[in-house]
Amino acid sequence: MTQTPVAVRICYLYPRLLSVAGDRGNLFALVHRCDWRGIRYSVTEADVGEVPDLAQADLILLHGGQDREMTAAASDLAVKAGPLREAIETDAVVLAVCAGYQLLGKYYQPPAGPAIEGVGVLDVVTEGGQTRFIGHVAAECDLGSGRGGQLTGFENHSGRSYLGRGVEPLARVIAGSGNNGEDGTEGARYRQVYATYLHGPVLPKNPWLTDHLLATAIARRHPDFGPLTPLADKTEEQAHAAALRLARGRLTRLRGTTTVRSRIGLSALLPARAQATPATAPGTESRDAQTAGKKKDEKDPAWTSH
Repeated sequence: MTQTPVAVRICYLYPRLLSVAGDRGNLFALVHRCDWRGIRYSVTEADVGEVPDLAQADLILLHGGQDREMTAAASDLAVKAGPLREAIETDAVVLAVCAGYQLLGKYYQPPAGPAIEGVGVLDVVTEGGQTRFIGHVAAECDLGSGRGGQLTGFENHSGRSYLGRGVEPLARVIAGSGNNGEDGTEGARYRQVYATYLHGPVLPKNPWLTDHLLATAIARRHPDFGPLTPLADKTEEQAHAAALRLARGRLTRLRGTTTVRSRIGLSALLPARAQATPATAPGTESRDAQTAGKKKDEKDPAWTSH
């Protein structure tokens, strides 16, 4: 239990419109890890036509959806764009997944029809392709100052995203396609925006990233807040390891075929693991899973997104 009376304020944008592939599990992971530490939190949900006070948000969630839902969200997001940009430029933490990632960029151009305009917070453009990137992903994530680890999740998108100036990749692909299947990058990072194509949902399988988002969000208004209390993450570590095995199996099946391009650090998931640096999650004791998002790991979801 933390002795510091702090609270984290979470804003969940378009919870009914943009929440495919179990993405709502990201919210569950955040609030349960607050509960387990005795950290107070509040959650504000805002769908189309609802304008939250984003200046009060410490952590903003923007998840995935299909073309129709994304178009509706883009139209409404134009109204929220000013406060959202201001929150981002003052270092509010943002987790953006798939369509949410694309909406923070300049535009998404589908294979047919007009472009869907984004808010342009990220210097990222996305072009729709004819081939979908589907499968388990593993990537190496370096957030600097010794922070980071292996990131894993499930991608299902036909968009090809390309990063411009001032935007860094969130991670480097070990197995999977990532942003575009060409340059070995996955996701994007700008200030405290963490954008990714990984569903699954991504946070329950990557507790180190969940804790990084929480700690950064809390420190924004409580700079003297110390490190988060370690948790017993045996269940989360098992889910993370299982997802990495699935990504490794995908790589093993596809390695050497004409459809697979060379990746940076491919050997990290091969049996020798000579170059791999496994993610370090806090805690050593077992605890029953308390979120539905943590139970979904081995089956490929029957959904599609960008």
